[in-house]
Amino acid sequence: MIYLLTLSKKLLTSTLIALLFFTLNANAEETTVAPQAPAWQLKTQSGDTISSAQFDGQATILHFWATWCPYCKVLQPKLAELEKKYQQQGVKLVAISFNEDDGALPQDELVARGYSFPTAVHGDEVAILYGVSGTPTTFFINKHKQVIFKYTSSDTSDPRLELALQEIVK
Repeated sequence: MIYLLTLSKKLLTSTLIALLFFTLNANAEETTVAPQAPAWQLKTQSGDTISSAQFDGQATILHFWATWCPYCKVLQPKLAELEKKYQQQGVKLVAISFNEDDGALPQDELVARGYSFPTAVHGDEVAILYGVSGTPTTFFINKHKQVIFKYTSSDTSDPRLELALQEIVK
């Protein structure tokens, strides 16, 4: 009986080690090249053109949001803080408002909240282009236009936010 229990434990351990090995190997074969951020061009609330080309060569935080989104309101202070912390490395924060109610004034809303980062409006097509399905969705894009991290939460204590900034400024 003891022999069977020992054999059973060894078999279970061997199986777990084999599964771990195959899982690690399968992940190691995934591509390590980050996807390119799609180009976009929109208008601001005041009618000026804003585009991804304006941020070429800069580490960028691209934040998809809506004025009615309470989770966006929670996340935005952290994004503004990160932009300020990494401003010496050239990080820029830009927002794209989409799925808005009629009459919404996204830039006015940001100013009322105390922020100065620009926001594009009527960004529904760009949201689709980026595969955004909800708010908030934030992309961390490096100087080479590669999407390093996509964040779909409003958890401001998530250490991945800081790690993403450290990656995009490299």
